[in-house]
Amino acid sequence: MLSKLTLLLFLSLSVFSLQGQDKGPFLMVLGIAQDAGYPQADCRKDCCRKAWEGELPPRKVSCLALADPATGRFWLVDATPDFREQLHEMAPYGQLSGILLTHAHIGHYTGLMHLGREVMGAKEVPVYAMPRMRAFLENNGPWGQLVQLRNIEPRNLTADSTLTLSRSLQITPLSVPHRDEYSETVGFLIEGPDKRALYIPDIDKWQLWERDILELIRQVDIAFLDGTFFANGEIPGRDMSEIPHPFIEESLALFGSLPEEERAKVHFIHFNHTNPLLDAEGAAARRVREMGCGVGEEGMRFSLGGKN
Repeated sequence: MLSKLTLLLFLSLSVFSLQGQDKGPFLMVLGIAQDAGYPQADCRKDCCRKAWEGELPPRKVSCLALADPATGRFWLVDATPDFREQLHEMAPYGQLSGILLTHAHIGHYTGLMHLGREVMGAKEVPVYAMPRMRAFLENNGPWGQLVQLRNIEPRNLTADSTLTLSRSLQITPLSVPHRDEYSETVGFLIEGPDKRALYIPDIDKWQLWERDILELIRQVDIAFLDGTFFANGEIPGRDMSEIPHPFIEESLALFGSLPEEERAKVHFIHFNHTNPLLDAEGAAARRVREMGCGVGEEGMRFSLGGKN
């Protein structure tokens, strides 16, 4: 049996340790689903039935949070339809200090509506966007109203130009090829005091990018990459060339040339409602793990270094 003095000392040291851990910057995965979430509206197929009936958990739309607990600030990468829940999840870590947008597909910016006068009535929340994305927000309702009422303050992102968020966090937008009907598309290179992360939720195909994804994986400590579809033919009766993404089967073949320690950095994310990886214990997830890669999960937290 522990004496009262020993027990109090143990509890004090535990609290001190937890406080220390909270001081280092980190990223957190707040969602892993494609723009429409999981289960998807009006989907009555087996893939979504499992979620409607409770066999599989629902999943929020893909989003990362970047937190700097030492300053009590955090940033969201994309404003999703699940903004309400994702913002609430980050509330213990301080104040929302900005939103960084990847592009103008519905799962990545429509959560901005919660900042308007019908909901939060926010005051000048910085929203970082590439030039076409910024113009889209400023010149189209209802987003333009957010600008006019100063609920949001649009700020420029420039491809390959590093933005300093805090003394401990920097982020660099990387242009990627994608269906750019309304805006450019970017992924992000995220840098903390000691570690780096890569976030690319949407891209057409790896081979269409001027950058070498294998080299980028080597340069970071963790990579959250487009895993929208597991394989070709996943959506029967649909020409999947109209919605190009790297099939996970293609990515696994490509990443298979990497050493084991490099493959372990890769975590797939942004799963369509048809993607079997939404069943974290299913055969597809086991195959990904057997190939040495990971499956993104909500709540994953990754330290970016510094005082932890």
